[in-house]
Amino acid sequence: MRNFLNLSDAGGDGVAAILADALDRKVARASLPKGAVDSDAPLAGHTLAMVFEKSSTRTRVSFDMAMRQLGGSALVLDAASTQLGRGETVADTARVLSGYCDAIMVRTDDHAKVEEMAHYASVPVINGLTDASHPCQIVADLMTVMEAGKPLPGLEWAWLGDGNNVLHSIIEAAGLFKFSLRIGCPEGYDPERRWIDEANTRLGDTNARITVEREANGVIADADVVVTDTWISMGQAHAGEKLAAMMPYQVTEALMQRAKSDAVFLHCLPAHRGEEVVAKVIDGPQSLIWPEAENRLHAQKSVLRWCFGQIG
Repeated sequence: MRNFLNLSDAGGDGVAAILADALDRKVARASLPKGAVDSDAPLAGHTLAMVFEKSSTRTRVSFDMAMRQLGGSALVLDAASTQLGRGETVADTARVLSGYCDAIMVRTDDHAKVEEMAHYASVPVINGLTDASHPCQIVADLMTVMEAGKPLPGLEWAWLGDGNNVLHSIIEAAGLFKFSLRIGCPEGYDPERRWIDEANTRLGDTNARITVEREANGVIADADVVVTDTWISMGQAHAGEKLAAMMPYQVTEALMQRAKSDAVFLHCLPAHRGEEVVAKVIDGPQSLIWPEAENRLHAQKSVLRWCFGQIG
């Protein structure tokens, strides 16, 4: 049994195996309808419980469709309509769901909740998003960059905006796959330092490094991959002070011109057009956000297979 709470749970070799499997499986079923089962149906008879304490579009649909394509099934549990919403402990819920289902995916706020779920569950637990990290999204991002013909080691990534959970998982990926990451964000909105320190330790004596900078033009200069995310996360107030601090890091057409000519743009969605990124970049020729969104499905199929010990 394997849990997937952060990328480091699988390690570089494990995530590499997940990516290779996801790329192969996507190609293998390219001509099939979305609801058709993969020819090998590797999770036939398996059921995934999906526990949501935060709203979701991509995570909900992609995990549901992932299980269908792998030959299994999924159950959606909104915390408000389950006993979790009436005070049942995470530990008790983990024990109960382990008796009904073969794996559990949790999308919640406090990362300690998914860790507690994993501690008490007797089936694999997957982090569908917490305030600390978003590993499933970053598997899809890595897959999208590879599909664009960019081998991961040695790349220059640029992040512009808030030092949030998505960024934490990109930092972790940089350490595992030996690419550089320049982070542009205003003071007071930095990512947690431990993520940077751990990733830089993994990078060792390679030329790749993770740095935090304050000037957007320098961050994005000659970047291979440019990434941003919404500035106001779920559950946060629409704070004018934060938006004002973030505006120098808005991804514009002029800013993208400072990246490499073949640079690609990623955004995990939902996007707030005109805030963290302008519409002409979202819909422009360098944007890969729609393949990135689709790849959540393909990546999560392989995350599930890894959790069941079928790959890696």
